[in-house]
Order: sequence, then C-alpha cells, then structure tokens
Amino acid sequence: MQGANLNNIKIRLKFLGLFVIALGLLVSWRMFDLMVLKNQHYLALAKSQQQFEKTEIAQRGEIYFHDSTADSSQVYPMAFDVKSFAVWVVPNHIQDKEQGAEKLALLLGMDRKEIFDKINNDKLYIPPLKRGLSLDDAKKVEDGKINGVFVVPEYDRYYPESTIASQILGFVNREGKGNYGFEGHYNNELSGSEGKIRGEQDTLGRVINLIEEDHPTNGNSYVLTVSRPVQYFVEKKLKEAIDKYQAESGTVVIMDVQTGGIVAMASYPTYDPNNYSDFANNQAIFINPSIANLYEPGSIFKPIVMSMGLDLGLVQPDTKGVFDSFVMVDGYKIETAERKAFGEETMTQVLENSDNVAMVWLSEKIGKENLYKYIKAYNFFDKTGIDLDTETAGYAPPLKLWKDINRSTISFGQGISVSPIEIVAAYAAIANNGKYIYPRIVDKIITPDGTEKVKNKEEGQQIVSPETAQKVREMLYSVVANGHSKKAAVPGFKMGAKTGTAQIPKEGGGYEEAENGLGIYVHSVAGIAPIDAPRYAMLVKLTKPKSALYAESTAAPLFGEISSFLLNYYYRMTPSQ
Repeated sequence: MQGANLNNIKIRLKFLGLFVIALGLLVSWRMFDLMVLKNQHYLALAKSQQQFEKTEIAQRGEIYFHDSTADSSQVYPMAFDVKSFAVWVVPNHIQDKEQGAEKLALLLGMDRKEIFDKINNDKLYIPPLKRGLSLDDAKKVEDGKINGVFVVPEYDRYYPESTIASQILGFVNREGKGNYGFEGHYNNELSGSEGKIRGEQDTLGRVINLIEEDHPTNGNSYVLTVSRPVQYFVEKKLKEAIDKYQAESGTVVIMDVQTGGIVAMASYPTYDPNNYSDFANNQAIFINPSIANLYEPGSIFKPIVMSMGLDLGLVQPDTKGVFDSFVMVDGYKIETAERKAFGEETMTQVLENSDNVAMVWLSEKIGKENLYKYIKAYNFFDKTGIDLDTETAGYAPPLKLWKDINRSTISFGQGISVSPIEIVAAYAAIANNGKYIYPRIVDKIITPDGTEKVKNKEEGQQIVSPETAQKVREMLYSVVANGHSKKAAVPGFKMGAKTGTAQIPKEGGGYEEAENGLGIYVHSVAGIAPIDAPRYAMLVKLTKPKSALYAESTAAPLFGEISSFLLNYYYRMTPSQ
C-alpha cells in the first residue's frame, strides 16, 4: 500500500515538474515576444501616449474687387475665410462610451444615441461629430475635458456678395480645395501651407516639451481688376434684359483697353458660392460662359474681317461695290439678312447695312490663307490665358479643309466658334491701335507678409497697323450713327459698335429654325468707346431672345445703358460732342 502511494506521489511530482517547466517556457516565450519580437510595437505605443502631434491649418488668401472710381486703393473683400471649430473624436481613446456620449450630447445639442452609435467602436478615426462651432461653444467642449475628444479650428469660405461675380470667383469645397473660377485657378497660391506642432505630454495630457514647431504659411491674397460697383450694375441690367427680352441666358464682358484689365464679367443664370452644394445637379452653372462657352458670333465678326481687307490694302472705307441680295458659293445660296439687295455700297456702308453678300466678296479678295492667318493673329485659335479656370480656345476647321464656303461664311461670323472673351480682346486690339493686349483679371498680389506685387499690362503682336485700326474705329462709329447699332449710342460720346444676330448650330448639322424666327438666334453687340479716346471694349450677348428678331432691338439697348454708366460714372469722362 505504501509503495502504491509512493508511486502516486512520484507521478504527481513529475506532472508538477513538467507543468512548472512548461509554465517557465511559456513565460520565457512571452517575455521574449514582448521584449524582442514586439519591442518596437510597444515602444511606439508608449511613445504615442507620451507624444502628440497637431496640424495647424493655414488661412486661405482673400480676394478683393476695386470699390471706388476715385480711389484705386479702396477695395472690397469678395471672398475670405471665417474661423470656426469642429469636434473630432477618437473612439479608441474613450473608455466609457455611454458617459462620453451623454456629455457630448449636452455640449453639442445633439442626440445622445446618434453620438453613441458613432463612437461605440475602437476606431482611430471617424468624421467630425459637428462642424461650424463658435469660439464660445468650442471652449465649452474643451472645458468638458473628455478624453479622446478634440476641438480643431477650421476656416469656412465666405462670399459676402452672394451671387455677384460667382462665376469669376468659383468656390471652395468642404475639403478646402478651390473649384472653378479664380478659386480653382489659383488654389495652391490661395491655400498656403499647413503647419505642424509635435511635442511631449504627461499622463494627464499636459504639454511638457515642444519637439518641433512648423508654423503654417497663409495663402496669397489678390486684388482683381474688377470693379464691384460696375459688376453689380451690369449683373442687375443683364438680368433685367433677359427677363424683358425673354432670353435663355446672357453674358457681358468689359475690358479696359489701356490696361487689359477686366472691369466686369457677368453671366446669367448664376449661383451662390456659399451654397454651391445646392447646385450639384446643375454643375454646368459653375462654368464661366465668358471664357468657356464657344458660339458662332455672327455679324460682330465683320469688322474683324474688314480690318484684314484694309490692312492688306485691298479696300478703303470709301471703296465702292455693287452687291445683289444673294450669292452662290459651292452650290450654297448666301443671302443678306433682310433678303434684299443694297446695290452700290462703300465698305463703311457694308458694315452699316451688315451686308453678308458684300462680306463674301471681300473674303474672296482677302483669300483663304490670309483670312486664316489674321484670325490666328487675333488669337481666336488660342486661349487668352486669363487667370480663370475652364477657359476654352476658339475653333475653325484646319485651313487644309477649307472650301470656298468656309471662307465665305466665316466672313460674316458663321462657321467659326469663339468665346466672348476672345471677341472682346479682338475689339480691344482695334482700340489699342492694332496691337493685341492680353486680358487680365489680377491687378495686385499681396503675400502673407504684406508685400504687394502689381501685375502690369501685357501686349502681344501688332495685328493690323495703327492706321487700319483707326479706320475700323471710324467705321464702327458710322455704324452707330447710321446703321443698325443706333440704340447702342450714348449722348455726348462717339460710340463704335456692331450688332450681330447669329444662327445657332444644331447637333448633326444645320441651324436652329422657327416659323416666326424668334428664339433661335444669339443676339450680340461688340464695341469700343469712346472712339476718339478708347477706354473700353465690351461685348453684350443674349441667347435666344423671344421678343425681337434682331440684336438692334435687344442687345443694343443694353449695350447703350451699360456704356452710359461706364462713361458717366466709372470713367467720369467729359462728353466730346
């Protein structure tokens, strides 16, 4: 019996010994795992609890318009940042989720269950619980001292003038990126660069040492060439005209021919960049029609072609010709707009009467090669380079594909597509004695340290001679005095302008049609004023007006009304006649 008990004791001792050995091996392995294999992991974990890192957001630069005709230093902020705060949560750092949700609900005025459902996990990141907090509300959250809850400053973009100049400005999205317009084009320069602070903290989260401090660099601010009073007036009158003439849309571009600066650039319909997300289903409204929407300009292109004939010495303003009501080209019948023959005309009268048939005759004298060369020189095939997003270059078929019908229709502004800004720049070249002047919208750059850099006028090539440009200006004056542009006149000033009633191409070929001829054209007026001392070039464009057939009854009165405001209020010029 004793022997059996002794054997049992020996067996138990063996099992106990084996268990102790196994336990020792297990402890040793665990220590090896922790101290060697996972050493870096736990060092990093300890370091993360002892160190903190915080990103500091840079402030986006401001965008200003000029706000006084008498004092160029007076500017008005059209886009700037408003500081607010967001509440961020790291669920992994919140031990008591129920209590955390309860406190946050009271502080944020949110539903407790909604918060709990979001933080009831061990994630290291979830989207901000709430944005747009005021400084007072943000301080209340900070004073709550909830572990794992952080208050982070943010900047929201604000546009104080709502819809005014929205397609010039563009907008800034939720991620802080500029979209469209000036915000999109200069996003990097406006954004600046964020800063970073890295330091050590104690077990209570208090900062005990700064290891690295990289301050944010705020973005550049910009003063644009646009006049806020003129922009406001133009947008108001454009909307009134669209309603009055039952047009679908409209655009007005005004360019100072002495500086190249855009004084106003307006389109309708428009949108509010403060609430850009409301227009998510109509993103085409964000695109600026003044620089992006190509169209066939119609008769406002005739003075450009006339300048070519004059510059080549092929005709003079008083050169005469006899022209029928129609002409056949490559089997196509081209008629005058009024379906009548004007008989004997000077070249000035050709513009006054807007005679398509006479323009075909002139284009034949100019020739395809010269016509194409001058169109290219006027920069219609290239972007103007204006500092705005989504600009599109004009288009015509390559010269090698041109037939006589291409040359003929282009002579009166059909069969070529251009943007409004390209037309304005072409007229500005005529006003600038034949030399191209690049449109610009930046007047001044202001760096974060307050340094200012002025952007100057930039001229391109000499397209036509000064003598040719002078002749075209006088011809345009005659068009207002004696032709279809009478309603573009301003008492006391020599105005030069040309109307255009252009057909709208259909997809698949041909042009839009209607039995009464209404609502199927683009009505435009392009001009220069004053002719004897040019200050600006302007385009007024109305798409598909339904109340009148020709631009002389729709776009021309609007051109005259805006011009009166420009000459008498903005430029404050003394009448010359």
